[in-house]
Amino acid sequence: MLTCEVTGDPGPQEFLWEKKESPVPLQKGPDSVLLFPSFNDTHLGTYTCTATSLQGRAVATYTLWINDLGRSVFVFPQESKTAHVQVTARLEQPLNNFTVCLRSFTDLTRPYSLFSYATQKQSNEILLFKPKPGQYELAVGDKFLFFQVPTNIAESEHVCVSWESSTGIVGFWFNGKPWPRKGLQKGYTVGVPASILLGQDQDTFGGGFDAQQSFVGEISSVYMWDTGISTGEVRSAMYDDPTQTPVFGWRNFPYKVVGEVYLKP
Repeated sequence: MLTCEVTGDPGPQEFLWEKKESPVPLQKGPDSVLLFPSFNDTHLGTYTCTATSLQGRAVATYTLWINDLGRSVFVFPQESKTAHVQVTARLEQPLNNFTVCLRSFTDLTRPYSLFSYATQKQSNEILLFKPKPGQYELAVGDKFLFFQVPTNIAESEHVCVSWESSTGIVGFWFNGKPWPRKGLQKGYTVGVPASILLGQDQDTFGGGFDAQQSFVGEISSVYMWDTGISTGEVRSAMYDDPTQTPVFGWRNFPYKVVGEVYLKP
């Protein structure tokens, strides 16, 4: 439950509960408590309580998350042809827009995969890959482009990539700074259902791994939206405080560990 606590004399006569992006109020009346008899990922999001009295109004904001990994990281301790993290979120609709953000920490200099989104028809539906230090590779529908970045061995790197079908424009941010935009796969649609993995490159749906492309190190702050986001929103995601609710994210991360991967502070 969420409780709207207000001090004052006289106290509030009315409490209005609303959820961001919901077209109608959730509750209006003298009750300061918003109760959820059961709770699941449909309840994720930002809520406001507006308390009204003879003296005026006060507004409180609450954000609800589940599976909050907060200050945790996934540790991939060694090269492997099996170890990965499976994202168990199910996307219901094909994607004409998406944004993916994550943070990684590694001293690898060989190629490795960070984020792999595969369908039965296309193993490289979305792929965020690092072929070498100082370069990131993005695939959409098995078409690729590259972004050059500073070479930082054994330093944490935060990246975001966005794509929109209507123009094919790809946005890229490195440690919160936007890079020049590029174009890829204009008019394409990213399919569903999807197998979404961290730490391995799928050559088949949910498999076909190559140990020489596996990730070794730490991954955290993973988010995906079915929209584009702004530079300000990228910087909010860097600190695990996203301003819009993702399809999945670090504060509500649905996952299954396969093989030797550990969740650590």
